[in-house]
Amino acid sequence: MGQSLMIMCDTDVFIEAFKGNSLATGLFRNIGFENISVSAITVMELYFGAINKREMMKIKNRLQQLMIIHIDQGICETAINLVEEYAKSHGLQVPDALIAATAIDRQMELLSYNVKDFRFIKSIRFYKLAG
Repeated sequence: MGQSLMIMCDTDVFIEAFKGNSLATGLFRNIGFENISVSAITVMELYFGAINKREMMKIKNRLQQLMIIHIDQGICETAINLVEEYAKSHGLQVPDALIAATAIDRQMELLSYNVKDFRFIKSIRFYKLAG
């Protein structure tokens, strides 16, 4: 049996899933929760965006079954290079640079609804959405 690939999910996909968007929740089911990883930056963004403590705890519980990838030296170095290369020319934001760097450094495809935020990055690979 071939090993399944981990997919790095961007913050926006989780926001849609948490809102009950059936396309996003279906996507998670198709990929399989055991194959979904998330950057620590995404966890921070989701907590930051929570309306209150109760919602934050709900988000925390939902994320517990996923692999959370923490920022290490390799990811930081990749992110610094991305910011250097794309911040001025393409408006790459620091959180997006860290999420992209995590996917690149760990050789994962990135699943995002905001491909425009990342598509100028040559070394990134995207998870292809059907349709």
